[in-house]
Amino acid sequence: MTTTPQTPEQEKTMIIDTASVPAGRIARLARLGSLATGVAGGMLAEGARQLAHGHRPKMGELLLTPANAKRVVDELARLRGAAMKVGQLLSLDAGDLLPPELSEVFVSLRADAKPMPLNQLTQVLEENWGKEWKAKFKQFSFQPIAAASIGQVHSAQTQDGRHVALKIQYPHVRESIDSDVDNVATLLRLSGLIPKSVDYQPLLNEAKRQLRQEADYMREADYMRQYQTLLADSPHYTLPQVYEDLTTNNILAMSFMGGTPIERISYASQAERDQVMAGLLGLLFREIFEFRLIQTDPNFANYRYDQKNQQLILLDFGATREYPVQIAEAYRELMQGAIEYNRAKMDAAAAQIGFFQEHIHPQQREAVIDLFNQACEPLRWQGVYDFGSSSLAGRIRDAGLVLSMEQGYWHTPPADALFLHRKLGGLYLLAAKLRAKVDVRSLFEPYLH
Repeated sequence: MTTTPQTPEQEKTMIIDTASVPAGRIARLARLGSLATGVAGGMLAEGARQLAHGHRPKMGELLLTPANAKRVVDELARLRGAAMKVGQLLSLDAGDLLPPELSEVFVSLRADAKPMPLNQLTQVLEENWGKEWKAKFKQFSFQPIAAASIGQVHSAQTQDGRHVALKIQYPHVRESIDSDVDNVATLLRLSGLIPKSVDYQPLLNEAKRQLRQEADYMREADYMRQYQTLLADSPHYTLPQVYEDLTTNNILAMSFMGGTPIERISYASQAERDQVMAGLLGLLFREIFEFRLIQTDPNFANYRYDQKNQQLILLDFGATREYPVQIAEAYRELMQGAIEYNRAKMDAAAAQIGFFQEHIHPQQREAVIDLFNQACEPLRWQGVYDFGSSSLAGRIRDAGLVLSMEQGYWHTPPADALFLHRKLGGLYLLAAKLRAKVDVRSLFEPYLH
């Protein structure tokens, strides 16, 4: 039976908790300005309350109240785009820069954002496909199946029978990237949450570049086609097909992929969970040492699992990053040095990657190598490494905190390292969540010199 596209009015009752994406630099700056005012007001109120009870509060206690935390998360979720993306990046990348309480607050931004309202969605569709866009589809669901920082995803069926997933970018995301990143950084700086001694400008510049690339759907489509070619020799992975006839600068059209969200297979058999994680870690090694091309976003939503065909479904290639040969080779040396307990080799590799400033103290340098040794523990392990019973993630976090807070090492890592470590850290978290047992050493051995 042929169905017709549902009108916005028919689906109006289906969509809840929507909010227009603020458009324009002034409007977005005003939202962040009101956030700063709200945070300051919350601090005054909390300070008065604590003083009334005879307690002299510290600045951090005033900033990190539940009310202020909710203000920050709600406003970044409303702004979406780069402002929200910065918050998501902080939740994964800056555990050694932000107080643990605030890092935990930002974790909630990894969940879905608020969808844009129907009138804004319809405007985007008309701008990209024309007024008669509905004629392309037998069915179009106005209720998004996912909403994130840069865009939201809708399911539809074309007139020629294709089941498509449409990644639709929020309006004015690309134009707001630079100002959003600067404004959020200023907010965090003024709040005193980032130490004044940290030179984070190179990192901000890199974040802007990365976000511009993620907002380039034509670029993402090219990388999806490239990964299909690179993984053509492996039946263990599958990814969507790009539909060029529906893809524009603001809409990425792909074949709809089913499967189970990756974190839900925590209830599958041990063998299946182990196989999934071995596939993801093995793919990372191929990305580093064979492809020199890494999809650096570890968000769990980027992976699904087809249990029937035992295939990993790979989604979202917006954060794909090319790596120079010298950086890939330095990581090979770093990992091999960790396996061999060769600190001199690890030191030389870390220096080649760019981890050591000119005036670093010897004890700081040693502490950095200690941290790498911790991170490479699964590589050194003989046989299967039990991520579920390991305290590795906590130990790495604690070592990072000691390095930054006690050793005073506030060095912003090179961008290539930051994005790679972000991916590896995300895979470690997923492995722990799935309680996976993986022989990581055997996955790396083909790349040993």
